[in-house]
Amino acid sequence: MDTTIYSDGTYFRNNPDWHADDSAWKARHIASILERNGVAPSSVCEVGCGAGEVLRNVAREVPAASSFVGYDISPDAYRLCASKSGGKFDFRFGNMLEEPVEFDVAMAIDVFEHVEDYFDFLRRLRTKATYKVFHIPLDLSALALARNEPARMRKSVGHIHYFDKETALAALRETGHEIIDWRYTSGRTELPNLGWKSRLMKGPRKLLFKLAPDFSARMLGGYSLLVLAR
Repeated sequence: MDTTIYSDGTYFRNNPDWHADDSAWKARHIASILERNGVAPSSVCEVGCGAGEVLRNVAREVPAASSFVGYDISPDAYRLCASKSGGKFDFRFGNMLEEPVEFDVAMAIDVFEHVEDYFDFLRRLRTKATYKVFHIPLDLSALALARNEPARMRKSVGHIHYFDKETALAALRETGHEIIDWRYTSGRTELPNLGWKSRLMKGPRKLLFKLAPDFSARMLGGYSLLVLAR
């Protein structure tokens, strides 16, 4: 991971809430895929927890779990989440992969597209939990490439790798993960406060997705991939 932008304040200046507004929406999808596959964890960890709001919202959706631990390497992110430690929450500054820990579920929510050597990251994460939950932005689509969006996202949100469904799943399998379940999520149609371009494309995205989900993701974009792995 290029840690410079996360430690020198650049990422925080570009994303001062660390995407906390999307957290409840992500947590509902995470809880749903766990429930659908009969995964009832006692301990949950999040790598790259940011402001800590995804973990806190997952706790509301999975109340039977007793331990929620969040890690982040960014001092700015840690300042946002540190005060939320207490009770069943423990937010830590550092790299979980360097710690002698193991959890029932480890989450990497919009994380490994930021990591320079994501193959090493994924291999090491595989040993840290029984189940893994990944949320992976699918930045590669015909519309995104026509708009040169990957270059913009590299600058604004620090994505240094870009995936479609097939390459994201291949990366997980090639690093030893067994795919249990996956689904598309659509922030560009489900989240409030969309920009005018997303509002304009909301109808076409929903219609095409109903008819041909994979084709819609490849052509129009606006989707991420939620994956449950073992």
